[in-house]
Amino acid sequence: MKIIDIKSATITKKGQISIPKKMRENGNFKLGTKIAIIAFKDHIELRNIQSLGNKMENAIISEEILKKDWESLEEEKAWKDL
Repeated sequence: MKIIDIKSATITKKGQISIPKKMRENGNFKLGTKIAIIAFKDHIELRNIQSLGNKMENAIISEEILKKDWESLEEEKAWKDL
């Protein structure tokens, strides 16, 4: 994959960064765009969910829905050793 541009950003104490305007425009990341944050061992990718297709979008939506039902201290204890 060809590198188009390189910029730096500083991570805030809340774990936030700002995506430079030129990069947002090149990647078609407009206000309100849903993105997927994909973590690898040595890097993180930000991708427009629409570009990933319906399968990835459905997986992410399902994860958010399940998280609401499963995110509790009791669930953490129950699943801790599995």
